[in-house]
Amino acid sequence: MQEICIVPRPQQLTPLEGTFELGCATRILVSESTRAVGEYLQELLQTATGYPLPVMENADGIGAYHTILLTTSKADAFLGAEGYELSVTPGGVVLRAPHPAGLFYGVQSLRQLLPPEIESSTIVHGVAWVAPAVTIRDRPRFAWRGMMLDTGRHMFPPAFIKRTIDLMAMQKMNVFHWHLTEDQGWRIEIKKYPRLTATGAWRAASPQVGEMEEPNGIPYGGFYTQRQIHEIVAYATSRFIKVVPEIEMPGHAVAALASYPKLGCTGGPYAVRTSWGIAEDVFCAGNEATFAFLEDVLGEVLALFPGEFIHIGGDECPKQRWKACPKCQAAILEHGLKDEEGLQSYFVQRMERFLNAQGRRMIGWDEILEGGLAPNATVMSWRGMQGGLAAVQAGHDVVMCPTSHCYLDYPQTQAADETLPDWMDYTPLEKSYAFEPVPSSLTPAEATHILGAQANLWSEFIPSEARAEAMLYPRASALAERMWSDAGSRDFEEFSRRLGQGLLPHLEILGVNFWKAGPTGGKRG
Repeated sequence: MQEICIVPRPQQLTPLEGTFELGCATRILVSESTRAVGEYLQELLQTATGYPLPVMENADGIGAYHTILLTTSKADAFLGAEGYELSVTPGGVVLRAPHPAGLFYGVQSLRQLLPPEIESSTIVHGVAWVAPAVTIRDRPRFAWRGMMLDTGRHMFPPAFIKRTIDLMAMQKMNVFHWHLTEDQGWRIEIKKYPRLTATGAWRAASPQVGEMEEPNGIPYGGFYTQRQIHEIVAYATSRFIKVVPEIEMPGHAVAALASYPKLGCTGGPYAVRTSWGIAEDVFCAGNEATFAFLEDVLGEVLALFPGEFIHIGGDECPKQRWKACPKCQAAILEHGLKDEEGLQSYFVQRMERFLNAQGRRMIGWDEILEGGLAPNATVMSWRGMQGGLAAVQAGHDVVMCPTSHCYLDYPQTQAADETLPDWMDYTPLEKSYAFEPVPSSLTPAEATHILGAQANLWSEFIPSEARAEAMLYPRASALAERMWSDAGSRDFEEFSRRLGQGLLPHLEILGVNFWKAGPTGGKRG
């Protein structure tokens, strides 16, 4: 019997005898609550097969011959919000889940059971549209299965954002972390502060490829309108993906300072950065106008992004300007703070109080631990696992994304690209697949604070869509499996076989520019 290849690996999979074949008579049976997923499945299957595959109401929740039934009736509550059961037999397909999200993920498994030509954008003739008979019982290990895309350094068009969301959904990822503001560009329209995009979205040049500072002399910029963002968030929601926006503060703010210089400690003038790296100029933490500005900005952000979490960055904030700033030093005295680390904690906690008052949760990079963590904050641990461990032991929720395994802008092999900086470690596919988000030192109770993990793609050295995809895939697929599947299923050779025989042929038909070299690597000498 041919091996059944699905990525991420389902929790339980039992092959059966025979196959199910799509045909002109195949119908998709739904209820009112499952119709949206049924119509998504219809669109997914219709284009390549040319079959009508009508979506029909089925009040009794019982399948019939040669149908695909999507139902929440009599589903096992143990499967949770995103789990599902899939039964494929020669007579028909039954997909059952307690909630529509689970049905959606079951559709992604059914999709991978079909020939990869199902991804074609035109009708394909001469293909037998068969899926092997199988039963699958599946649910995710983690609730947060994320991917971060940096659009501050290089931005990508809305169509690519939607394509990224589609590929995430195909691999059962459910959080799109959208990095929207940086020293090198402000990418989100804020109507109350138009100079953020009139000035802050544009820089005079970018560094030469592979360089940190040497400018290429080519102006660069752009931003997403609120209408575009609204459309992307709605699109992601239809794929059961939550969008978490990141508005950087107090550091990585030069584009904002170039637009509104009074928000900085020196008053400027500032220019949107044309080099990578860390800037000394940051938001002034002793200026009440800074907090009024950020609350106004976040007010518009909250209206665009209805999800629970708002990311405030909080990373890589130099303190030189604060040390020399009379307003910042006065704030340290006024609030009884120990030093500039305490001032950063005051800044972060003040922003958290604002977000909590709006019914939202704050998340930030692990530097928000410095000076004392905000009471309800969630930590995204990137500088290794230690920040996450400290946060968990203090009772905070954590998303793990250490550079060692999850930074997919890092090269995959020594020969991958010699233009990348030599301080970047190599992160081959095998290393990403070996990632374990829950440190063994945690107790079972502490481990419940690990919400999940995330793949991160910073874009300093990624100026094109093709390069972005080559850096993401298939390493993002490896991390998707680590976030979905049981901790015990960790056979890299078996994963590589499923990947090569299953998912990658689908991605190839979709035109994804995935990395095709074998997994080798180490650290650049």
